[in-house]
Amino acid sequence: MQGECVVTTLPTLPGGVGGGEEPVVLVIDDDMAMRDSLTSLFKSVGLRVKVFGSAPELLQGRLPNAPSCLVLDIRLPGISGLDFQVEMAKSGIHIPIIFMTGHGDIPMTVQAMKAGAVDFLTKPFRHQEMLHAVTQALDVDRKRRVREKTVSDLRLLYESLTAREREVLALVTAGMMNKLIAEELGVSEITVKVHRSHVMRKMRTRSLADLARIADTLGIRRDKPKRS
Repeated sequence: MQGECVVTTLPTLPGGVGGGEEPVVLVIDDDMAMRDSLTSLFKSVGLRVKVFGSAPELLQGRLPNAPSCLVLDIRLPGISGLDFQVEMAKSGIHIPIIFMTGHGDIPMTVQAMKAGAVDFLTKPFRHQEMLHAVTQALDVDRKRRVREKTVSDLRLLYESLTAREREVLALVTAGMMNKLIAEELGVSEITVKVHRSHVMRKMRTRSLADLARIADTLGIRRDKPKRS
């Protein structure tokens, strides 16, 4: 039944949602009754909620700078929920999605989940099912944001390196010894050691293993030169 949720017990917020920035649940559904029902549900467990009647409405505003998830109806006026999922991915928007529908079928579910949806709920659903899905989605987004912040911070450190220091970083993390790096770059071994020390300091790391992990995270690759 459209606009209906089924509740068997008082809803409770599963563990893992709290902490850090206050999370936001975004809801897109053209049924006002469903929007109101979900707003009440999420607010009852202390979650912020923003609701929209169509997909374009969401894109007209600024996306929240906090852990978020999108509760998205499959059937919407204009662009469908599944098509909107595709458009979001193309635009580089990676907010986890929970689909809901009153007309779900297996092909729809498979398509949504293959494209990265966290869950697919058929109306009417229990409040606790939705809260569980939202908890899972917010946790996914929180981890994504941590990863992206880590990469962004490392990228800033990498950009502080000189061109020669970047060369040394690439060769060191490719497994080359200082003597071979010196030969490759046409400098003295002492100069390589100085550059290597600067790289370690600027990248805020103390071990080659940590530096190698940073290079891997940033996608820095340099094969060892092939010597006869």
